[in-house]
Amino acid sequence: MIEPDIFRALADPTRRAVFERLAAREMSVSELKANFAVSQPAISQHLAALKAAGLVQERRDGRFAYYSITPDGLAPLTDWVDRYRRFWPERIEKLKTVLKEMDP
Repeated sequence: MIEPDIFRALADPTRRAVFERLAAREMSVSELKANFAVSQPAISQHLAALKAAGLVQERRDGRFAYYSITPDGLAPLTDWVDRYRRFWPERIEKLKTVLKEMDP
């Protein structure tokens, strides 16, 4: 089960912002760092957490590393949400019934 890793990785606002930036295009650590008020090692740590959660992939070109989002990285999260999405319509209908019964 990978959902806890995804939730932990995306719980941090800086990591979410890094992920969002990478959704636009592949970037190096230095390109990412330019948009954040954190150190380059901090960006690398955020990337490592995103990579461990399966949300980001790394491509090496010589001594440079480039990062992009993993296409299927959010699939476990969307699967989790879909399980509960099916749950709500039935519950909402029951709530409507209860509220109608409560009306004077």
